[in-house]
Amino acid sequence: MTLKEIEAFYWTAALGSFSVAATRLHITQSSLSKRVAELEESVGAVLIDRSSKKVQLTDAGQRLMPVARQMLDLMEMLRAEATTSARLTGDCRFGISELVALTWLPQLVNSVRHEHPALRLQPYVDLARNLEKRVVRGDLDFAVAPGPAESDSVESETIVSVEFTWTAAPGRLPAGSVLTAADLLQYPLITMTEGSGLTRAFEAWAAEQGLRARQTVACNSLMGIVGLTIADVGISFLPVRYIQPWLDRGTLVALRSVPPLPTLDYCFIRRRDDSRSVVKVMKQFVSQVADFSAWAEPNAPTLATGKDSKNE
Repeated sequence: MTLKEIEAFYWTAALGSFSVAATRLHITQSSLSKRVAELEESVGAVLIDRSSKKVQLTDAGQRLMPVARQMLDLMEMLRAEATTSARLTGDCRFGISELVALTWLPQLVNSVRHEHPALRLQPYVDLARNLEKRVVRGDLDFAVAPGPAESDSVESETIVSVEFTWTAAPGRLPAGSVLTAADLLQYPLITMTEGSGLTRAFEAWAAEQGLRARQTVACNSLMGIVGLTIADVGISFLPVRYIQPWLDRGTLVALRSVPPLPTLDYCFIRRRDDSRSVVKVMKQFVSQVADFSAWAEPNAPTLATGKDSKNE
């Protein structure tokens, strides 16, 4: 009996898939199956029922799961003590929202590569709800997205809170205008599509105020929402520090509302049963570099506005 066999059994059972477990452990599916079979031979019992397409544990497998988890935790503790300053290797698959990709992802990648050059980073950009599902399934080692997470099998810890503001084209409303409930019913509202943490937070806030937008325009891209707002398709709510370059140029104006928009917590989301060193180390890096104004200095992005940027 080896720890690799126990590890193969545990993650196959926890993730419910031989293929996903093999990907997580960076081995072939045939090697994974062999390790599980060898463990079954060692303990003298069948642990996984292979008669169905879905992974199902036998009674013996159910009894072995908590013991396997304890042994893997001890292995991880031993590895952490012995490799405090060691460099990480292998693959790290993690999920991020679009806002992270547009702001501090380059700083994260550069920082990790400097300390752990052999660790291969594989970021995946998607909406918060989809990222959480991938963490639950084991497709991703962790995710950084608006939270909190909904699944009981993952835990989410707030990394940073992001402040939002209403925005509009300068021809629609003067900067600093205060939006009332009647205004929010009057103007078309540009929002992210379903599954976005931003949309989920706004809908909860609107429900508390008893508000329901009369007309919405859904978009699955923050950059797209900025463009639609500049084009005066409607009003939108966007991260304050993210849109500062457009506010400075005067292509967008910031508005207020009573009550104000809520802040949105961006969280580090991981499986509760995942104690691997790579996840702990990446969480430290994320906490150090998370800065949603990162791209505003010194070169902010531009969108065509019909003006000659050289003359601005």
